[in-house]
Amino acid sequence: MNAEKGKFWHILVFVLYLMALCYFLFFAEMFGRTECSREYRYNLVLFKEIERFIKNRHTLGFKAVFYNIAGNVIAFMPFGFYLPVLFKRIQGMSRRVFPGIFPVLLFSLLFSLSVETIQLVFKVGSFDVDDLLLNTLGGIAGYLVYVVFRRKK
Repeated sequence: MNAEKGKFWHILVFVLYLMALCYFLFFAEMFGRTECSREYRYNLVLFKEIERFIKNRHTLGFKAVFYNIAGNVIAFMPFGFYLPVLFKRIQGMSRRVFPGIFPVLLFSLLFSLSVETIQLVFKVGSFDVDDLLLNTLGGIAGYLVYVVFRRKK
């Protein structure tokens, strides 16, 4: 496959990923996204919700805990993976491994902050600093997967 065709498919997959992510973050009924609150809901205390989910795991069930903690990380892994695939500058930095991690960290944090802010403003879901942390960690994990694949290749 030539480089232009490969780039097209990477862009297409990334756009489809972003569309699916937006659906799950803003519209998915299974995550209670269709319920709009009259009040702003937010958590500004780091680890508060993570701790609550872990402490109440027996009451909430494995599925709820997994979706809240691991789901936030896993959902952002493709974001961190595709940034160096689509942007040559980050890709060049990834050859030195850690210098490339900083733009991915920054973009993952900014993208997550945008999502959380939209959820707050439109009162769909809640603004949660724990989600910011988990989403950013997901972006970094995706980048590290990219680095491993690149090294193997």
